[in-house]
Amino acid sequence: MANRTDPLAKNIRGTNPQNLVEKILRTKIYQNTYWKEQCFGLTAETLVDKAMELDHLGGTFGGTRKPTPFMCLVMKMLQIQPEKDIVVEFIKNEDYKYVRILGAFYLRITGTDTDVYQYLEPLYNDYRKLRQKLADGRYSLTHVDEVIDELLTKDYSCDIALPRIKKRWTLESIGTLELRRSALEDDFEEEEDKEEEDQPMEDVENGTHEKDYHRGRSPARERDRDRDRKRDSHRHRDRDYDRDRDYDRDYDRERGRGRERDRERDRDRDRYRLRDEKDYGRDRVRERSRDGRDRERRDRDRGRNRSRSPSRSRSRSRDRRDRDGDRKRHGRSSASPRRRGADEEDKKKKAKKPKEDGTDHPDPEIAEANRVRASLGLKPLRM
Repeated sequence: MANRTDPLAKNIRGTNPQNLVEKILRTKIYQNTYWKEQCFGLTAETLVDKAMELDHLGGTFGGTRKPTPFMCLVMKMLQIQPEKDIVVEFIKNEDYKYVRILGAFYLRITGTDTDVYQYLEPLYNDYRKLRQKLADGRYSLTHVDEVIDELLTKDYSCDIALPRIKKRWTLESIGTLELRRSALEDDFEEEEDKEEEDQPMEDVENGTHEKDYHRGRSPARERDRDRDRKRDSHRHRDRDYDRDRDYDRDYDRERGRGRERDRERDRDRDRYRLRDEKDYGRDRVRERSRDGRDRERRDRDRGRNRSRSPSRSRSRSRDRRDRDGDRKRHGRSSASPRRRGADEEDKKKKAKKPKEDGTDHPDPEIAEANRVRASLGLKPLRM
């Protein structure tokens, strides 16, 4: 209940006034001790007493980002939404500088563009010192005119995102705001008048140019001087506004160039990525084709080895047969007659009883072929 907005309060910029403060900061303010003890039940009249007790300004500070009393009072003003006359009286208060800053900050958040420039620009002439609490908890020295300049030119102040307002020269061009008049302009005019008055007096003392003196003080000449003075002042203002307009135009142009550079960088990145993907796909195809060729080459070599294996077996059988023949011949030449007779008898017995599988065929090649056929389960060769 204590954190609800006044039912009679109007929406500001299409939303609840308290929503102008970020969610995180709003939650920290609701949990703060100063908000619960000092801001409970405050009205537009009693709020002035609390504002007079302020001794510094700031947003949040410390490791847990605690809100300052200044920020709590700003939140309370958004909650109760005081009338515009009360806020203007806050701004016009010259005795309490923190009350003036509190009203100016609230008007910058909730006021229209015309009201912001109309009521805050006169505060540029206030040069009193202020204490500002930094994020690390220390204090820094600032001035009222510096805080007003921050509110009118920056987008962020006291940890709050300020609503956007139109440029001053835009409001002047559409006629909703008058030309700004400098506080020093009256002083310059007074000095010029004194110089003009002193010059004729010197001429009178010297006894010369008496007619020129009266002619120089004629109403027509005075009107001409006023017209020239106004024209010069307007010329200076137009030069300042043109400079601001050129600055904004250059800023927009630079921002547009930055966006174009970002787009070109993204396009180049996409182009390089597509090219890398194509190269990767091409490499994959090459690897697959190379693997296929290697596989075919291995299969071909394996088939050749299989086809060469019978000839190798034949050559081995021939070598074995030649070695056996040599051994037999060597054995015949060295054997005795009895041994020879026994060998002949054994041969005759073996010749009388040939084997059924044909492995004992006298021809070695046929015997070898019969062994192979026997291992394959085929019938032996009969020759």
